[in-house]
Amino acid sequence: MPQHCAVVAFAVSPDEDATQAVLDLVTDAGGVVGSHNWVRVTGTASDDRAADVEGYNALTVHVETEDPQRLRTALRPDPHRQLVPGMDLNVVDARWTEHSRRKLVVTDVDSTLIRQEVIELLAAHAGREAEVAAVTERAMRGEIDFERSLRERVAVLEGLPETVIGDVARAVRLSPGAQTLVQTLLREGHAVAAVSGGFRQVLEPLAATLELTRMAANTLEVVDGRLTGRVTGQVVDRAVKAELLGQWARELDVAPEDVMVVGDGANDIDMVRAAGLSVAYRAKPALREIADTQLNIPNLDALRFFVGL
Repeated sequence: MPQHCAVVAFAVSPDEDATQAVLDLVTDAGGVVGSHNWVRVTGTASDDRAADVEGYNALTVHVETEDPQRLRTALRPDPHRQLVPGMDLNVVDARWTEHSRRKLVVTDVDSTLIRQEVIELLAAHAGREAEVAAVTERAMRGEIDFERSLRERVAVLEGLPETVIGDVARAVRLSPGAQTLVQTLLREGHAVAAVSGGFRQVLEPLAATLELTRMAANTLEVVDGRLTGRVTGQVVDRAVKAELLGQWARELDVAPEDVMVVGDGANDIDMVRAAGLSVAYRAKPALREIADTQLNIPNLDALRFFVGL
């Protein structure tokens, strides 16, 4: 029985042949093309607080297909290469545009909701940013265990004054389009959560500003006004991220298939596998391999096209 889905494509500057190229790919994969349209989003429309935000174009093609997975594979046969250069091609089930279904969008934080890696900003105060960045990169590629890498990186912070946390929190910048995406989802009655392998003391003020529905992160230990180089409590690793996803969905009465996860690295793999729809945002190869969709343009606002907003 034919199923309705949407092919959602993103490009910063699509060429004049891009539309026909996409339609031909859909047809060749056995899909029946319905309506289609482009929307041009300017930088200020997606993020009015950042002068460096680039605009983008979104193409939505309504398709009937007997086999959505075949269509998805045809449009992205190689998760590391764009079939149409400069364009992300994604297949999204039509239920994601049903506005009566409440959605929960759960996003990673470092290099996803925000532009930076907080641990590297903190390590810069200890003069060890490059060393910590190298460990972070290996952890996000999945080459080393996240908890071990976290404890190794946090150890370099020992002795720093607690005030550096506030300095870093003020230096954090949202990813392009993040605020617009969150505001749009909340305004339409959906829930938005952030879960981080980073630190609660930095995420909390950001979550309050964005009015996030839920949040979780690790806690830096502070004794006598100085960082001890340790974290306290349960470490928020990939398994805990997935557990929180399920817990929040139950608390908010959101069906598992209506949970979208957005991440960029290996620490997001478990929650990506548990999601109803997963997005690899400018992601490392380990996550691109398994995510349902990809967003490689630097603008989180584009994700609202997955839910018809």
